[in-house]
Amino acid sequence: MLLDAASLYYRAYFGVPESVRAPDGTPVNAVRGLLDFIARLVRDHRPGDLVACMDNDWRPHWRVELIPSYKAHRVVEESSEGPDTEETPDTLSPQVPVIEEVLDAVGIARVGADGYEADDVIGTLVRRAGGPVDVVTGDRDLFQLVDDARGVRVLYPVKGMGDPAVVDEAALWEKYGVVSGSAYADLALLRGDPSDGLPGVAGVGEKTAARLLQSYGDLEGILAAVGDPASGLTPAQRRKLEAAREYLAVAPKVVRVAGDVALPEFDPALPAEPLHAQELEELAERWGLGGSLRRLLDALAG
Repeated sequence: MLLDAASLYYRAYFGVPESVRAPDGTPVNAVRGLLDFIARLVRDHRPGDLVACMDNDWRPHWRVELIPSYKAHRVVEESSEGPDTEETPDTLSPQVPVIEEVLDAVGIARVGADGYEADDVIGTLVRRAGGPVDVVTGDRDLFQLVDDARGVRVLYPVKGMGDPAVVDEAALWEKYGVVSGSAYADLALLRGDPSDGLPGVAGVGEKTAARLLQSYGDLEGILAAVGDPASGLTPAQRRKLEAAREYLAVAPKVVRVAGDVALPEFDPALPAEPLHAQELEELAERWGLGGSLRRLLDALAG
């Protein structure tokens, strides 16, 4: 089981009231919400391995060089030496180090890679996996990893931190009209995504993108049809796709997650008991983690 950590603690932050606070009055709603969600995932799915995948760089420069608008609207401050600063709610940012300390003390593996997003870490671990994988995320971008043949599916929280929907190839076909995770990636880059600053192809929405993929198989097939006067593309579709050729040449590298990231060594095994019990006890008292931490530890011991 691979957790898209930032996606999940954002959801926890907005799904749990900010009135949930530590003894000193500091909000810990994201911390406690995430712990409760992990406890539920462990209890319901009993994964043998569990990894919290981190955003060491939420807006990698190599993606920005290809599409400058990539996540540009979320930037508070640009950096030439490290990750740009992302716009984050004032009371969430201080909770992130607490989440990291608690996960480390529990013994849940936490993995990131400089210059890459959590999506890329997840893509790399999915490629390495020798068995079924559940990817837990609130970000549709990772639907591209769905692969029934390899047992890769996405658990997607539909509302807040409630029970997640299972996204497999049948779900992709029913919701989006695409047959695979790879086809979903092509649909996403054709359609575009304002939340990620991806322009897409002007005039090509989700339904048109799905129909094009159903007709021509993948992006390569669609582009081949643009150059084939005998293809069934309408004149308007041909013009729109031709005008977007420059974007379509680089979009796949931006949209598709990396699968070959160099990662540090780590132990993915789900711990049955805390790795650093004394440190965890101190964190629990300082931050008032109470029932949320107890429920996680009970689930791990179960």
